[in-house]
Amino acid sequence: MNYHSIFQIAFWTLAFSVFYSYLGYGILLYILLKIKRLFRKKTDLQPITDDSKLPEVTFLVAAYNEEAYIEEKIRNSLALDYPKDKIRFLFVTDGSNDKTPDLIQEFDNRAGHRIELFHKAERKGKIAAVERVMDFVETPIVVFTDANTDINQQAIRNIVHHYQDPSIGVVAGEKRVQSAEKAEASAGEGIYWKYESVLKKWDAELYSVVGAAGELFSIRTALYKPVEKDTLIEDFVMTLRIARRGYRIAYEPNAYAVEGTSASVAEELKRKIRISAGGLQAIWRLADLLNPFKYGWLSFQYISHRVLRWTLAPLALPILLILNVLLAIPAGMFYKILLVLQVLFYTAAVLGFLFEKRKVKVKAFFVPYYFSMMNYSVYRGFFRVIAGRQSVIWEKAKRA
Repeated sequence: MNYHSIFQIAFWTLAFSVFYSYLGYGILLYILLKIKRLFRKKTDLQPITDDSKLPEVTFLVAAYNEEAYIEEKIRNSLALDYPKDKIRFLFVTDGSNDKTPDLIQEFDNRAGHRIELFHKAERKGKIAAVERVMDFVETPIVVFTDANTDINQQAIRNIVHHYQDPSIGVVAGEKRVQSAEKAEASAGEGIYWKYESVLKKWDAELYSVVGAAGELFSIRTALYKPVEKDTLIEDFVMTLRIARRGYRIAYEPNAYAVEGTSASVAEELKRKIRISAGGLQAIWRLADLLNPFKYGWLSFQYISHRVLRWTLAPLALPILLILNVLLAIPAGMFYKILLVLQVLFYTAAVLGFLFEKRKVKVKAFFVPYYFSMMNYSVYRGFFRVIAGRQSVIWEKAKRA
C-alpha cells in the first residue's frame, strides 16, 4: 500500500468521524427510532391533573452577583403554576458582593411562598454552594435552574409527571436561546441549541438523554451524590452518574429555560472553553461509560453525542485540511474541489470573526465561525485542563 492510499483511507475515516459527530449520529438516531416504533408503540405518561397527587418539590437557584436579573427571576419563580404548599424556593448566593442577597431577602415569604436565602460571603463556586444547600432539601424532587433564565409557568408540572415512571432518575428541561437584534452570536448559538434540542428528544425516546444542562433540570433527591469539588460541569457529571446507576434521563421540551444569547462570539467563546475543559475532564471521570458491553445504549449515545465532539472531531479538522492538500496535488479534480470547499468554509469563518470584531452582523458567516469556534475551544479547554488553569469559579459570559 502506497502513501497516497494511506492518505485517502485516513482522509475518509476522519471525514466520516466529523460527519458522524455532527450530522450522522442524528440521522442514525432517526432511523433507529423509526425501527423501534415498528416494534414498540410510543407511550407517553399522562400529566397529573389532581393537585393533591403532585409531589413536593424544591426549586433551587444558585446565583452569583445577579442583581440585574434576580428580581425578574424571583417574579418568574413565584409565577410558576404549582401548588404553593408543595413548592419550596431555595436561593443560594455564596460569594455575591452586590445587592443580590438583599433583593432576595425582600421577597422572603411573600405571598405565602416559601422563599429561603442561603448566603455565605466566601465564594467557592456553584458546585460547593449547591452541595451545601442540598443538606436542607427535604422534598423527593429538586429542580435546579440558573438565575439568569426565565422558566415557563407549566415547567414544574411538566417535569414531575415523568417521575411516575420509577426508572426515571433525572428530567432534563430544554434550553432556549432568545435572540437579540444586535447579538452577533445569536445565529450560530441559536441554531446549535435548536439542533441539540432535537437530538435530546430523540435520545430520550431511544433510551436516555446524555446528561443535563444546568439551565433547567431535576433529579430525585434520594439519588443525589456530591461530585468532586473541582468538577467543571457538575450538572453533566452528576446526572450521567445517576444514569450510570441504571436510571434514565427523560427530556421535557415543554419545561424550558429561556436565556439571552451571548453578547458576542468572544463572550460565547468563554463559555465554550470552560464547557470543553469540563467535557474533557468528564470523559476521564466517566471513563467506564465508554464500555458499551457494560452500559449498552447509554454508552452508544454518550460516545456518539458527546465524546466524539470533545475528542476525535476537533482533532480531525486540521488533519483533514492537511491531508486534503496532500491529496489534491497528485490526485484528480475531486480532491481539488473538496479542498476549495474547505478553504471557502474557513474563509467564511475568518470573515465571521472579522465582522464580529467590527460589530457587523452577517448570519451566513457566523454559522461557520461558530462551528470553528466550538472546535477551537476544545483545544483551549484541553490545555486548561492539563495545566490546571480552569477553575470551578467561572467568569460569567456577558449576555445580550
